[in-house]
Amino acid sequence: MNISPYSKGCGALVEGVQLADLSDTEFSDLRRAFADHGVLFFRNQSLSPEDHLAFANRWGEIIINKFFTHTQEYPGIAEVRKEKDQETNIGGGWHTDHSYDQEPALGSILVARELPETGGDTHFANLQKAYDTLSDGLKQTLETLQAVHSNVHIYGKDGYYQSTDMASQLGGVNDVGEAVHPVVIQHPDTGRKILYVNPGFTMRFVGWTPEESRPLLNFLFAHVLTNGYTCRFNWEPGSVAFWDNRSTWHSAENDYQGQFRLMHRITLTGGALQAA
Repeated sequence: MNISPYSKGCGALVEGVQLADLSDTEFSDLRRAFADHGVLFFRNQSLSPEDHLAFANRWGEIIINKFFTHTQEYPGIAEVRKEKDQETNIGGGWHTDHSYDQEPALGSILVARELPETGGDTHFANLQKAYDTLSDGLKQTLETLQAVHSNVHIYGKDGYYQSTDMASQLGGVNDVGEAVHPVVIQHPDTGRKILYVNPGFTMRFVGWTPEESRPLLNFLFAHVLTNGYTCRFNWEPGSVAFWDNRSTWHSAENDYQGQFRLMHRITLTGGALQAA
């Protein structure tokens, strides 16, 4: 097995291994790489739904997603599906999965099943490196803050998806809510500090109004996206991406109108986030 940087600022490419047949030593190496790099990319995998579930179970408990449709045979596998006649895609803006939960997800394992002929790439961003390059003064300020994360404006009855052609799949959900997390968290495996805010679900800082919060949040979002901490993954048959929801963002391109795309996603249960 060979693990190499995928780009200067984001991710690692893992080659020479089949996820359906991992030795204990290979799994241990993957665990370290996952914590260090935030997102791992794999090519040329032969991963059945049963293999997908088995690999996920080696990492921990699976979350049954309350928003996405799951496969008919396997409730633990969510479908990230876009039909040919749909204009809206799932996950089309920068976000961190489940940051609106009291105990956000550990990570997500996404497997390509049916791909469009063109388009459909996924972007990722590294929030460990983004934190490292902030000024000492701003780091000190951010470490005193907590932020409110919510999914109401995305999945709720008046949320984004309700006004799109994804409404029947994702819009108007009653089971929505919010959570409060430290703005700077500590990774449970590496101890590294991570900037834990994201454009999709972070609404404001605790004790601040949304209007007061917006300039600083916008600065942090721009810092992540304009300083070389992102990468773009081109999906191919047999591709798999496994990202750490505590230390990365992702965003799915919606540039394949009129084409069908189906991905299988398993999301892993996490825990309460610890302030740095």
